[in-house]
Amino acid sequence: MNRLLAWKNSPYRKPLILKGVRQVGKTWILKEFGRRCYENTAYFNFDENEEYKQFFETTKDVHRILQNLMMASGQKIVPEKTLIIFDEIQDCAKVINTMKYFCENAPQYHIACAGSLLGIALAKPSSFPVGKVNFMRIDPMTFTEFLLANGDENLVRFLEGADTIEPIPDAFFNPLYEKLKMYYVTGGMPEPVLMWTQAQDVSAMQEALSGIIGAYERDFAKHPNINEFPKISMVWRSIPSQLARENKKFIYKVVKEGARAREYEDALQWLVDAGLVHKIYRSTAPGLPVTAYDDLSAFKIYLADVGLLRRLAQLAPTAFGEGNRLFTEFKGALTENFVLQTLTTQFEVVPRYWSRNNPPYEVDFLIQRENDIFPVEVKSEANIASKSLRKYKELFPDQVKLRIRFSLNNLKLDGDVLNIPLFMADQTDRLIGLTL
Repeated sequence: MNRLLAWKNSPYRKPLILKGVRQVGKTWILKEFGRRCYENTAYFNFDENEEYKQFFETTKDVHRILQNLMMASGQKIVPEKTLIIFDEIQDCAKVINTMKYFCENAPQYHIACAGSLLGIALAKPSSFPVGKVNFMRIDPMTFTEFLLANGDENLVRFLEGADTIEPIPDAFFNPLYEKLKMYYVTGGMPEPVLMWTQAQDVSAMQEALSGIIGAYERDFAKHPNINEFPKISMVWRSIPSQLARENKKFIYKVVKEGARAREYEDALQWLVDAGLVHKIYRSTAPGLPVTAYDDLSAFKIYLADVGLLRRLAQLAPTAFGEGNRLFTEFKGALTENFVLQTLTTQFEVVPRYWSRNNPPYEVDFLIQRENDIFPVEVKSEANIASKSLRKYKELFPDQVKLRIRFSLNNLKLDGDVLNIPLFMADQTDRLIGLTL
């Protein structure tokens, strides 16, 4: 909401394209923003009203388009005072293209667009309005947002106010640890979170997650090449077993015996463009720009949301009551997915990972903060021996200002290793700043 407000008040405002996976809350946030910050909202859904698309096909004159939309919908549109929302625009190349003319010829109109498979549409080289739109991405709710939804403002105030690197008192540590387990079960998609925080209803929450996964799987059929549909499903279904392996590098053979990269590359890229999975490349060394050191043949795949991963892996919510089983189940994959999910919302550059063979070493993530690269290790238990972090420092002594470890241990600085309890992962950027 704060970022939308900054967009509204910016002197350089352009039409906004809000990206995010299906059911992450794009339409809700735009309508709520219109309700709070504008005199009225004019909402157009191109999935419900396909006939609206025609207004964009016959003319590029934005005033005429708006006139037609107002007459057809009976909604009034006033420059500066109305928020115009174009929803489900992923299949309307002409609507996306028209943003260029709104930007150039009618900047006084405030326009926000949303659509669930926009990443796919924008990956196509059609006449896209380069430089004429602002982008924003909405991610699943973070653990901090989950705490707020659950009525735990006191815990959030504590987390955000922690300004020294010292152990967290048990009075906060224990409830945060328990709440994090709940977050692993629900994930950050608004509907399952609502089912849990409002009604504490486990079966409704499970059903909401299944419904979201079902909606995604129906979307696979929207791939223009229908032959890709079964391949996308197979890659998607293979993700829990990919992550259950000791070495989490993506292996095509796990998708299907004898599968080759070239057969499944497109299917995997579709999932990446749709925002359903994160693709993390192996980095050969900590240098800038990070892309220069990417090994494009080796990568790991994570899901957009930890709750969806738990549901897709068919791990029952009862694991929530069994000590730290939720953290350690299938090789700590939920924990790694959770950490990656929170890092992608805090750092501009997509994280990488580092590994080498014989003998095997692997650093789970490398994050770039300003012009520094930090190695990150994720431990799903309290046992935290880290030979890979040590090896990494031996190999790149000059590049390592600080090493970061996420675990179930308390907050502390151990030499140059910053141990961050998993429930403070949302504070990583701030904690690194404090430590340095």
